[in-house]
Amino acid sequence: MTETKVYRDKQDRTSKEWQLLLDYIDKVAETGQEEFHPRRDLGLEVWERITVLPNEIGKLTDVKHLMLYNSHLERIPPVIANMRSLEVFTPYTSPRLRWFPYEITKCSNLKESTISTRKLYGNYKIKLPFPDLTQARVEFEGLKTTCGICEKVQQENELYEQYWVSLRVATDVVPLLISVCSEACFSLIPKGADGYIPEPHKGGRYK
Repeated sequence: MTETKVYRDKQDRTSKEWQLLLDYIDKVAETGQEEFHPRRDLGLEVWERITVLPNEIGKLTDVKHLMLYNSHLERIPPVIANMRSLEVFTPYTSPRLRWFPYEITKCSNLKESTISTRKLYGNYKIKLPFPDLTQARVEFEGLKTTCGICEKVQQENELYEQYWVSLRVATDVVPLLISVCSEACFSLIPKGADGYIPEPHKGGRYK
């Protein structure tokens, strides 16, 4: 099977669509709305030009339903952990969203998900191979890397290791990208879900 690679962040952060999305996030945060539904509220012409959710989603602490249906998203930032009220996660029919940040496991109220699992890395039926993290790191624009276990922020002289692990998130098993700062934190990464690669891994060789 052909080796896969993590999509490069190519979101145009100078576009009017990006600014409209930022304004929408501010509105949802300020009004305390419980549903974030950019496709409906901004329109398809705006939504189809968004490939990365802004780091500003960390402001959405009252949102209970993250509706990302029919998106062109390729990645979601780790600050999703700040969405402490999140209960329902719906990125269904987002075919380029093939993995998620480990930090989504910190949304303790998340109980329901609808994800296009056939497109995910390591899906138990399709077995889409994981990208090789020994060849390239995943960086999030505008964010310092943070340990997924102890939450220590990476300093300039440090380089955190990144791994894949497949865990249950709400009602789906999904591939998660985790960064860790030490062997001690690595040892605390949960074991992979039944039927999936049990240990955290770098991808590549598990084609």
